[in-house]
Amino acid sequence: MFENFDWIQAIRTSPVMMVILGCSVMTLGLALERLIYYGRRARISEKVLATTIDRARKGENSEAAHACARMAHPFGPVAAELLKSLHLPPDHQEERMSIALSEQRLLLERNLGFLGTMGNTAPLIGLLGTVWGIMRAFHDMARTGSAGPSVVAAGVAEALFTTAAGLMVAVPAVMLYNHFLRRMGVMLTEAENHTRRLRQALEENPGSKAKAA
Repeated sequence: MFENFDWIQAIRTSPVMMVILGCSVMTLGLALERLIYYGRRARISEKVLATTIDRARKGENSEAAHACARMAHPFGPVAAELLKSLHLPPDHQEERMSIALSEQRLLLERNLGFLGTMGNTAPLIGLLGTVWGIMRAFHDMARTGSAGPSVVAAGVAEALFTTAAGLMVAVPAVMLYNHFLRRMGVMLTEAENHTRRLRQALEENPGSKAKAA
């Protein structure tokens, strides 16, 4: 189908194609960065979680906070913030937990906006390149005076190349964006649920707050 299509020439002669190429490189780079980042923070150690809750029940809050600090999962920072606020009233503790969860959300959402933007705008950029290419093809036909089917088909095929390229960038970007959103929701829900479990464990041991104070 594309045996005789000059890909390099199409890229060189289309400024829009250069923009799409740049967007594809940035999308790939940010997607790889998010994959690595999420991969490092996705796993929550059940052993560390059980140890943290057990130490909290015993009133060993500093040891529990140290165990949380070693966790890359969002539960670690959120639980550490809870352990630091045990001397505060319950409503203040809840506010500290909400702030910590919001901070983790910001970290997980970083660069996701670009992926979502590429998913929405890359097809439009490709369409712009198609319109630009068709206008140029008709201009060339008018200048040369040749309007044969082969000439028209070649010009339109070259113009549609940018739309196809835009879709090739947009489809993976949308899929990755939705994938990261789902993973982020799961990680934040796990962090909140486990932190509330830790809080319940602390409430079961009234002496833990006295030690924290």
